Amino acid sequence: MSLASELIKPGLWPYVAPIIMLFCSNLFMTFAWYGHLKFKAVPLVIVVLVSWGIAFVEYCFAVPANRIGSAVYSPAKLKTIQEVITLIVFAGFTATYFNEPLSWTQASGFALIALGAVLVFHGQA
Repeated sequence: MSLASELIKPGLWPYVAPIIMLFCSNLFMTFAWYGHLKFKAVPLVIVVLVSWGIAFVEYCFAVPANRIGSAVYSPAKLKTIQEVITLIVFAGFTATYFNEPLSWTQASGFALIALGAVLVFHGQA
């Protein structure tokens, strides 16, 4: 049996789908929020409109991710998953798109935020 068929089993899908979809969502949102920084000569109104268009695609992933995930995760856990994914995507984005890898202090700060995520998942349901 393939990995893909294992992941789409009815019992596992609500756990996995939100994570996959939130990664996609965060790729679009990170690009919408920060991608324009390479194009500072473009008028702000244009980058806002383009960013809105990109953000629409982000919403097309985020809203279903949260709807599907709400079957097995609390809203606080969904938000925590989203925040950790945001940090991972942002770190990769800045390293590749801007050629600015995380410093050890930034990585340490992100790790402390991730530690907070662990507390959310291991606290009371």
